[in-house]
Amino acid sequence: MQRPSEPQRLTDRKRAAIIEAAIDEFRAAGYEATSMDRIAARAGTSKRTVYNHFPSKETLFAEILRQLWEASIAGEELSYRADRPLRDQLLELLAQKLRLLNDEAFASLARVAIAAGIHSTERARDMVARMGEREEGLTVWVRAAAADGRLKAKDPVFASHQLQGMVKGFAFWPQITLGQPPLSAKEQKRVAESAVDMFLAYYA
Repeated sequence: MQRPSEPQRLTDRKRAAIIEAAIDEFRAAGYEATSMDRIAARAGTSKRTVYNHFPSKETLFAEILRQLWEASIAGEELSYRADRPLRDQLLELLAQKLRLLNDEAFASLARVAIAAGIHSTERARDMVARMGEREEGLTVWVRAAAADGRLKAKDPVFASHQLQGMVKGFAFWPQITLGQPPLSAKEQKRVAESAVDMFLAYYA
């Protein structure tokens, strides 16, 4: 594979610096109050350079959201296993999700994304669609378990959203909207186990 040239590496580093500066600005000031001037100053570059990489603040914000959604599926893809207990598999799936929700960088950027979405219906629709895509993994798992006759979930999407809603009610929305601290390891374990047990009591 051909290695990138020095000019290309410099361009990539500059782009990464702009994105990092923009994330800091959006987190500190919110979407509306953040300007390309402030982002350029924080990145230590000119406004022209920022615009060379990103034609508008909306474009830059969209790239940050893309990275946020990509981060939400980082890690190993956990597929349904017919030879393993359902509870163990679900606990692993939720542990992976809780690690992401417990990440402060993810949570603070999610606050900005949600606040920005309130002011733009189109942006909010795009965010919801992207979040739905990123949560598809659990739906695929539920669908596979149902097809194997181990879950009685006629609507895997609905069942998946129910389970994730139980987790987010403790590990996402209180932190995003009320500024509550991330859950401790003990609290995460309690939330995951109770959610899985309630889910299986109904669907297994």
